[in-house]
Formats: sequence, structure tokens, C-alpha cells
Amino acid sequence: MRRTKSSMVMFKRIALVALMSVVAQGAWAEKLPLNAISSYLNGLKTAQGTFTQINDDGSASTGNIWIKRPGKMRFEYNAPDEGLVIAAANAVYIIDKKSNQGPETYPLRRTPLSLILARNINLSKANMVVGHSFDGTATVVIAQDPENPEYGNIQMKFTSNPVELRQWVVNDSGGGSTTVILGELTKGGTIANRLFNVPSRGN
Repeated sequence: MRRTKSSMVMFKRIALVALMSVVAQGAWAEKLPLNAISSYLNGLKTAQGTFTQINDDGSASTGNIWIKRPGKMRFEYNAPDEGLVIAAANAVYIIDKKSNQGPETYPLRRTPLSLILARNINLSKANMVVGHSFDGTATVVIAQDPENPEYGNIQMKFTSNPVELRQWVVNDSGGGSTTVILGELTKGGTIANRLFNVPSRGN
């Protein structure tokens, strides 16, 4: 059966609701303190797993993610997207594998992802956290660069026992929002630096 574009978007949204209901399992009584979340993020040196991304227009993508703190992250998208996003060398690179053009490049410090990838994370720093709540299933933390709030913010969700980062929403300086829902992360171990090398061409 051939699906129309509108039916595909609806299908993806239904799948997202189902996925988020799984993430929400295992509710607990109260929100995590900021120092516990800071300690968790500082201890997250390497991790890899899968993700689902919901874009500002409601479309969805899936792929694999690698995190190597400080400063490195790789999103490798599954077909039909087949895109690549790499954070490395203090920049974020967006690579279109179907294009002969070089990657789009943005300073990492101007994106909310820099708050996750910083060498030392201290969420108790003045004016960094602008929201800290419990939604019934997870602790929700909204953080920004206290010196440059115009860069946007990142909304992170954490569950406990043990503390785990489950998803984040990047609200960028242009008013767009991108949600990343994490699958189970395999933490620790060695991740080769070559994964964060940026190709000069999309292909």
C-alpha cells in the first residue's frame, strides 16, 4: 500500500507517541537535584546508541548516535535521509551525502548542544538553568548559555534509578525546535576519533 505524504507524517507521529509512552515507564516520586544531573553528565565520557529525531515540521528521522565528551558528537541518519551531523573541533557540521557541496558549519558555542558537550558541566551556575521541574515521569531541565541566552536553549529529560538522559529538545536562535529521543545508550568503552572526522564533500 502506497502512503501519501500526509499519511506518512501521521504514521510517524503515532509512532512517536508510542515511543514516548515507553520512555515514560518507570515513574518515580520527585525531581532529581541539579548536582546529581551535573555529575551524571560529567561522568558520561563515551556513549553510543540509536535515536529518533522529530523536526520542527513534524517529520521524523532515525539513526545512530555517538557521544565522546568533551566536544564530540555524531548523528548518522538512516535512509532515506542518509544525512550526517558532526560536532567536533568546536563546530557543528551538517553534511548532505547527496550533495557535492561542502558541509554547512556553525560554531558549537552558538548552539545549545555545547551545554551537553562542555568539559565541565555545572547546572548550578547562575542563570544557566531557566527551568527545573518534574512532569510526573521525568525531571525536565531547561538550560541556556547564561552569557548568551540569544543562542537558544536545550530542554533535557532525565529518569532516575539510575539517572539516564532520555531526550532533549533544542530550541535554536531562529525559533525552530528539534527533538531527539534516545534509545538505550551503551556507555563507556572506546570510540575512535575518526568517527568525528568531517568529509570535505557530502558524498
